[in-house]
Amino acid sequence: MESVVVLYPSPGMGHLVSMVELGKLILKHHPSFSIIIFIVTPPYNTGSTAPYIARVSSSTPSITFHHLPTISLPLNSFSSPNHETLTFELLRLNNHNVHQALVSISNNSTVSALIIDFFCTSALSVANELSISCYYFFTSGANCLACFAYLHTIHQNTSKSFKELNTHIHIPGLPPIPASDMAKPILDRTDKAYEFFLDMSFHLPKSAGIIVNTFEVLEARALKAISDGLCNPQSPTPPIFCIGPLIAADDRLGGDMPECLTWLDSQPKRSVLFLCFGSLGLFSAEQLKEIAIGLERSGQRFLWVVRSPPNEDQSKRFLAPPDPDLDLLLPDGFLDRTKDRGLVVKSWAPQVAVLNHESVGGFVTHCGWNSLLEALCAGVPMVAWPLYAEQRFNRVILVEEMKLALPMEELEDGFVKASEIEKRARQLMESEEGKSIRNQIMVMKEAAEAAMSDGGSSRVALMKLVQSWK
Repeated sequence: MESVVVLYPSPGMGHLVSMVELGKLILKHHPSFSIIIFIVTPPYNTGSTAPYIARVSSSTPSITFHHLPTISLPLNSFSSPNHETLTFELLRLNNHNVHQALVSISNNSTVSALIIDFFCTSALSVANELSISCYYFFTSGANCLACFAYLHTIHQNTSKSFKELNTHIHIPGLPPIPASDMAKPILDRTDKAYEFFLDMSFHLPKSAGIIVNTFEVLEARALKAISDGLCNPQSPTPPIFCIGPLIAADDRLGGDMPECLTWLDSQPKRSVLFLCFGSLGLFSAEQLKEIAIGLERSGQRFLWVVRSPPNEDQSKRFLAPPDPDLDLLLPDGFLDRTKDRGLVVKSWAPQVAVLNHESVGGFVTHCGWNSLLEALCAGVPMVAWPLYAEQRFNRVILVEEMKLALPMEELEDGFVKASEIEKRARQLMESEEGKSIRNQIMVMKEAAEAAMSDGGSSRVALMKLVQSWK
């Protein structure tokens, strides 16, 4: 019987892409396995995954996508403001389907391992029931893993929510984290999302191992704290496998060269500031205007991906926004005044291709882990502007621990003024501080290449992971 590795990502585009890259990595170095990826169709917008799945299916036939039956969720019945609550609940309700699918696959194949996204914690019990080794694939970094592993201990030591604590949180192996910068869905301990993350924290040590999309040199201090058992003093820590950085190629390009890449060809080397904020990163109309003013005043060349503001209608908050009306959203005359040094793109740009273009010299990012790794592997210094999920936490790590970014400072309500945008754009592209960050990111770029090469730490970790399945 053939050996199958089943991957079970959560529905978000970033989570799916990372999991597919893990599947490709396993097949590249251990082609005797087949990969089956479970797909959950959510009743809310996570970015369009269907074209991506179709492309992967045609280019990598050893990866099969298995669509689990659709579960209906009454979106209006959720009081939690966090997207993550819906995701956890959707995946919990899918346990029956996961069980049936694994039993069906087991009839013709040997399931060597089930690899689950951390949102899919509920599937751990299914794997145990079927005596299948279950591993977590943690799609953020090791610092974030240390934080979630330690959450159970923090929970026992305080009765307050993070949002009520005007203090720093001390987590083994990490710099002090302001309580308000902890991951957004765990700020309020009365929120259902907090409960789900606490449950995940409790179950992490019960897995056969944790795979992390990082490399040892990048997060050495946090990894040592996890491996030494400091982040989870209550139970033994499972093996940690750092197999990254895994970067997805932009295979959405097709035949035609996007306008933005052609435009970059005509710009001087390392002169362009790239602004892009992830598949769910949306700004108010007021904030978009402020970004435009800041960019214009900075005098820097820029490539800016603009999405429509979030829908005011609460019943439509989980739907994909339409393409933006730039004339309506941006200041009068802005596009005309900046046309010689700036380009505004609607909704999407091929981020990996842009970051790797020699004209790009800086990146204003929402601090999503995939984006952070893409910039690092392209050697592009960053300005950290977090928007959702664990991104404020990532900003602290990026700025304080890794020294790979400048922080974008917001007002108390989260608004960022044009003067701050202007200041950070100039600082990154022109100052000694920006130069220092560029130098540090080049060091890490080389370390990432070494980790992924033959005999490198990430390649060795992958080999150990696969050996644990035999």
